[in-house]
Amino acid sequence: PDPIFQDTEGVRRMERSGDQSFSSAAAIPGSLTDASGLRIALFSGNYNCVRDGANRALNHLSGYLLAHGAAVRVYAPTVARPAFAPVGDLVSIPSFPIPGRREYRIAPRLTKEAKEDIARFRPTHFHLSAPDWLGTSAQHHARTIGVPVVTSLHTRFEKYLVYYHLGFLTGWARRRLHRFYEESDFILVPSQAVAREFAAEGWGGKMGIWTRGVDHALFGPFRRDAEWRRAQGYGEGEEAILLFLGRLVLEKGLDIFADTVAALRRRGLAVRPLVIGEGPAHAHFAARLGDALFLGHIDGPELARAIASADILLNPSATEAFGNVNLEAMASGLAVVSADVPSAATLIENGRTGLLVPASGVEAYADAVERLIRSRETRRALGEAAVKASAAYNWDRVFGPVIDAYRKTARSVRGD
Repeated sequence: PDPIFQDTEGVRRMERSGDQSFSSAAAIPGSLTDASGLRIALFSGNYNCVRDGANRALNHLSGYLLAHGAAVRVYAPTVARPAFAPVGDLVSIPSFPIPGRREYRIAPRLTKEAKEDIARFRPTHFHLSAPDWLGTSAQHHARTIGVPVVTSLHTRFEKYLVYYHLGFLTGWARRRLHRFYEESDFILVPSQAVAREFAAEGWGGKMGIWTRGVDHALFGPFRRDAEWRRAQGYGEGEEAILLFLGRLVLEKGLDIFADTVAALRRRGLAVRPLVIGEGPAHAHFAARLGDALFLGHIDGPELARAIASADILLNPSATEAFGNVNLEAMASGLAVVSADVPSAATLIENGRTGLLVPASGVEAYADAVERLIRSRETRRALGEAAVKASAAYNWDRVFGPVIDAYRKTARSVRGD
């Protein structure tokens, strides 16, 4: 691909498509929505390569900053055929695909050409979104040129290793992550639960919460479509649709989901899961699930309709930093059964807005799902409460802490 993708038009495209994440009222000078004067060099491992929750959040952030007076330049690996149109000016960093996971790419270092581009851009801040080689190289360069570093947590990378039989590297990964965050000027975490965990490391004085949002104009119970259900072979009142939503990768808990479905079938329940997502573990997951409907990757209104037309989300992932999947399902009116991990516990009040289950407890997952399959009223009550709870998460409201973090680190570096 070309070294630089000029894509500030992406902001206007997203606004025309109905995305309200950063098309709110104009910023008030001096307010938390005023990003004027900020020049953000954003570093991402895969800004346009994979359409996952982290990259969607970073694109939302870039669009919001651009719409509120900031300049943004993104430095990241790129691919010839992006997974989606990236927002902002994107500088391509030379990279190679990760063996066995070719959709993800690794940039070994910040190149001389990139450093020259950074010098011309004159950033006020470096924003690092991943503790990969590019992130650590950028962190070192920021120290060299005297620019403050803000990092944001999007994924619990240290939890991935066990899914690929590399659990013996977990200690090393945690030490590396500790150094990465220790050497940052400010850390943005997605929830109070993660904030408490990071505060225990002694970082409470340089930490803020950047939560996530959901597009309520897109996701909602109003998208439920009985005709669509029938077209997929499901009956409106005859069966409850069990949904898997997310990338088809082992760390999303695919095996636990499949084991739970098998347990439900042993109990005599005719479960035909609905799977939305794509990924390298597709064949493995399909073989384990048996009778299931795979929709692949879908987006926009088509995605919102499919989610709202299901009944129960089962999310056994224990590696989420926030849990966008849970939030989108809650906003759509589904009853959610999720792994009881900090990211989920932040969003879900157990027994009222969803059900939380021990992360590896297959029989406990099966008990919770069976309860919901057999009780339409319980599903309805949880779904209605979940919709109300999801209203607190709006993209328009979540970016103030990010701008505040930039302002605080600028003052800190100046010694104010």
